[in-house]
Amino acid sequence: MKKQILSLALIALVAFSVQSCGDKKEETKAEEELTLGNKVDSLTTDIEQAKDTAVTKVENAAEDVKDATKKAAEDVKDATKKAAEKAEAAAKAAKDGTVQTAKDVDAALKK
Repeated sequence: MKKQILSLALIALVAFSVQSCGDKKEETKAEEELTLGNKVDSLTTDIEQAKDTAVTKVENAAEDVKDATKKAAEDVKDATKKAAEKAEAAAKAAKDGTVQTAKDVDAALKK
C-alpha cells in the first residue's frame, strides 16, 4: 500500500515537472518573485494533495470491493436457496409420481 502511495506521489511529481517544463508562457512577475523555498513548499503541498487523493481513491475502491463481495455472497446464498427449493420440489414431484404409478399398477393388477 505504501509503495502504491509513493508511486502515485512520484507520478504526480513527474507530471508536475513535465507540465512545468511544457509551459512556454512568459512568467509573470509574481512567478518570478517565488523563491526556491516557496516552490518547494508548493510542490510539497501538491504531493500531499496527490497522496491524499490517492489514499481516498484506494479507500473508495476498497469499499467498492467490500460491497461487491457482500452482494456476491448474498447472490450466491439466494441462488443456493432457490436451487434447494427446486430440488425439493422435484423430489416431491418424483415421489408423487411414484405413488401415483404404484396406484395405477395396483389398479391394473386388480382388473
